[in-house]
This record gives sequence, structure tokens and C-alpha cells, in this order.
Amino acid sequence: MKAMIFAAGLGTRLKPFTNNHPKALAEVNGKTLLEHSITYLQRFGINEVVVNVHHFAHQIYDAIEDNNGYGSIVHISDERDELLETGGGLLKALHYFEDEDAFVVANVDILTNLDLNKIITNHTESNTLGTLAVMNRDSSRKLLFDTDMTLCGWSNISTGALRTSRDITNTTAFAFSGIQVLSPKIFKDSPFTGKFSLIDLYLHQAKQHKLKGFDHSGNLFIDVGKPGSIEQAEYLFN
Repeated sequence: MKAMIFAAGLGTRLKPFTNNHPKALAEVNGKTLLEHSITYLQRFGINEVVVNVHHFAHQIYDAIEDNNGYGSIVHISDERDELLETGGGLLKALHYFEDEDAFVVANVDILTNLDLNKIITNHTESNTLGTLAVMNRDSSRKLLFDTDMTLCGWSNISTGALRTSRDITNTTAFAFSGIQVLSPKIFKDSPFTGKFSLIDLYLHQAKQHKLKGFDHSGNLFIDVGKPGSIEQAEYLFN
């Protein structure tokens, strides 16, 4: 199995570090987020990854070369011409996964002890286009799932915005963890091109196809998006 790591973002929440560096090279306990992501995937037998780059892309190129891919085969999907967001970034790199039955996608700034084998097994047994790791935790934006953990919609608690793909009468809201297992068919009949979010794609596909949630509430999890969270991450992931 292969994986993609999203590392192209501007990392504005990690300023001032990201004024001169990509967020993927921020360190937690002496290791960059990129190294943490790659070695996390290795623990589950995933040794070939695609990393997208944009912001200070040359620094990520150098880090991968200098560290021999941290022990994995690492491909670069270069978005220096235009930052494509999560959906567009994955679409640009999709050719790496066309021969796979499924692949993992993860944000570089997420640290967790989620057992990837469990979500991969769940995805395979569900025969779905995508399985999204979710948790019962505080977040202003939530994904809505029915009692069978089928994706039905999305809500923004702060603004009151609501987007639905299916009936949401009996749904539960979960926070997305930035980790997913996908089929290469996730883009089948997709209307999206260029720059777009994976959430937009998921909500579109959920109207006709089943996408599932995988609840891993209780696992360690932190979005290392700001300096204060790095200190917390160093305590949790030492």
C-alpha cells in the first residue's frame, strides 16, 4: 500500500516559523513533522509515499534527499506553480495510486496513535470509495454520519453553515482527523478540477456513493498547527 502526505500548505498558524520554512519541517522532539509522518506510515508497512510541496518547497526536497527519504521511497508532487488545496493536490498526484486498490492520505501536521491497520481493514470490508478517520472532539467544523457511519453532510458550528448529501434526520457529528483511506475511484465522475477541497469532493460523491467514517475516539491526537500545540505534542509524543 502507498500513501500521500499533504505538506504543501502555507502553515499560517505556525508563524513566525513558516515565514522562512515549510510547516512540514517544524520539529517535535527533534524530529520534523515530515519525518514523524513517514515513520508513522512505516509502522504499518507503508514504505512508499508521495509528498506534495509548495511553500519553501526546496527545503522539503533537500530534507528528503539529505535523509534518504527517512527510509522510505518518497515521490514529490510539485505544486510550486499553484497551491491546489487537498482535493486538487490529490488529483494531481493520483497517477501514483492508479494501480492500487486503496491508499492512505494524511496531513503532515497530524500526530496520532490511530492504528492504521484497523481503518484499512474497515475500508476494505465496507467496499466504499473512502473511509474517513473521525473523532468525538471539539471542532467548529463537523462531518455528519448516520447510524451506519455513512457520510451525510457537513456543518460549521461557528457560522451555522450546513451542507447535506443525504438525509440528516438521525445523524451524529464528528470532527475529521485529516487521515483517510481512499479508492482511486474516488474521482470517478467528479466535476472538480484545479483547486478544490477533498471535503467538497466527499460531499459530492456521498450523494450517490457510500463514504464511511471510522470513529477512533480515545486515541491520542493533536493537530500541530500552532506553536502552543507543538509543546503539547512534545509531551504526548515523546
